[in-house]
Amino acid sequence: MEKNWYVVHTYSGYENKVKTNLEKRVETMGMQDKIFRVVVPEEEETDIKNGKTKVVKKKVFPGYVLVELIMTDDSWYVVRNTPGVTGFVGSSGSGSKPTPLLPEEVTSLLKRMGIDERRIDIDIELGETVQVTEGPFQNFTGTVEELDKDKAKVKVLVNMFGRETPVELDFSQINKL
Repeated sequence: MEKNWYVVHTYSGYENKVKTNLEKRVETMGMQDKIFRVVVPEEEETDIKNGKTKVVKKKVFPGYVLVELIMTDDSWYVVRNTPGVTGFVGSSGSGSKPTPLLPEEVTSLLKRMGIDERRIDIDIELGETVQVTEGPFQNFTGTVEELDKDKAKVKVLVNMFGRETPVELDFSQINKL
């Protein structure tokens, strides 16, 4: 079974509550293997009032929440019956399964929010030697000093001009040697 992103319609103003409720339900009902991430699409906006600058989060689609899940009768039921949820977007009539978002729609939405869709599991450990495959340090080798799997970033100590220089890279920019 494949995991996809779906759009869930909520009562307006209840998006964060639905996110919290759904995350709790996933945990209490043991659905972590079917329902993965719940995202309220927001972007930062800068408001200037009375000469004061304030960054606020604005909902991109008020009344909607994105849910990454494997669509089964169980996962459909759990999401559908979460308080504040009025239904899935893209399902025609009762009982029919909703249509998932296209991968490019998800990527552009998450990018807009500053979330990278590509969750890369990398088989690299601290202290291992890697080669940089792209960017300004291409073809350099170095030692892995830090790993941040959530952000898919790695800090590599690269030997430049006889000195170890820490360089932060994406997982996609390195190869294990």
